[in-house]
Amino acid sequence: MRSDLLKLCLFSALCLSLAATAGSAKKRRAWITVGDAAFQKVQTVAPDAVSIGSRQVRAAGLSEKVHAVVLDESRLLAVTGAIHQQMGQCGGFMYHGSEAEARAALEARRVALRTPAYTIDQREVVVPMLSSMQEQHIASTILSLSGFTNRYYASQSGVDAANWLLATWRELAAGRGDISVALVTHKAYPQPSVSLTIAGTDLADEKVVVGAHLDSILSFRMSDTARAPGADDDASGVASMTEALRALIASGYRPRRTLQVFAYAAEEVGLRGSQEITRQFKQAGQKVAGVLQLDMTNYKGAANDIYLITDYTSSAQNTFVAELAAAYLPELTVGNDRCGYGCSDHASWDAQGYPVSMPFESSMARDNPAIHTSRDTYENSGSQAAHALKFARLAAAFMVELSGG
Repeated sequence: MRSDLLKLCLFSALCLSLAATAGSAKKRRAWITVGDAAFQKVQTVAPDAVSIGSRQVRAAGLSEKVHAVVLDESRLLAVTGAIHQQMGQCGGFMYHGSEAEARAALEARRVALRTPAYTIDQREVVVPMLSSMQEQHIASTILSLSGFTNRYYASQSGVDAANWLLATWRELAAGRGDISVALVTHKAYPQPSVSLTIAGTDLADEKVVVGAHLDSILSFRMSDTARAPGADDDASGVASMTEALRALIASGYRPRRTLQVFAYAAEEVGLRGSQEITRQFKQAGQKVAGVLQLDMTNYKGAANDIYLITDYTSSAQNTFVAELAAAYLPELTVGNDRCGYGCSDHASWDAQGYPVSMPFESSMARDNPAIHTSRDTYENSGSQAAHALKFARLAAAFMVELSGG
């Protein structure tokens, strides 16, 4: 009897040990979706990465094979670094919380939702607003955000940066009862996204969205305490958006459509913050007239001033954005480029069928070589914010024309 009991105990202990091992292995797994070219780079740093499914994504001017991939979660930082270093591409993948979620993302068919009639007829509002915008305001925001040790999605300084931005936006909104500012918390990691909403008047159930990502990262050797200033990537985009907001609020502008801006958490690790927000928009049946993404605005590395990203974006809205630049910023030159699957938060909106555009600071082949390093500082962008001011003005024109027409 005693021998049988001992065997039973040993058997139970073995089962518990195997269950714990299996549980810990499961915990280490991560699921991503990634373009085919980037997947080849992923395999160089994560040889355990396995494609569990793939499909050919086809849209206007776009054909790309996309994989759903399972790999060890500890490899994700190396994956980010490899895609950036070897392809000159930020992001490059979308993170998913489960295999089912990754497969669903792969199988989803992008069905475009209704787009508005694009008009440019708010000149009397836009022109004085643009003239009031100032480079030094943008520089101040870049310096404040890049002054945090890092804005990593898992670090305390990443949380502190979100709280600083919350307070900054609340100060801009002071005295306006139609403006609300809030943190958007995410259960899986500590850094929240930050949101500011200006309620619309007679078209309040429709939204115009502008976003930029709050977090920063190093390509290699990232930790909670590593120095990752992220001045261009993407303090510049947040700063451009903040200056557009400041000018819009200071002018007393009241939009017809609701305006909402986001500083997204956790973009650098698979577009996590924006994916969660866009899924919530879709599940709630939110109507969105258009979305603008500002990811890096202060490094002019190529001939044109603005490059419109043409893949995983709305071609109709891209035409509208180019027309806005021609109408309000005629001194600027506008070109086109592509950035691949999952390269920034615009991909999250596109995946849900919302019209989105991303004007970028440079051609992808000549973007800022300091990003994802400790050298991504305001000083290494020439101690200026003149380039970022162009994007701030474009964003302000976008917000007024699309929310007011």
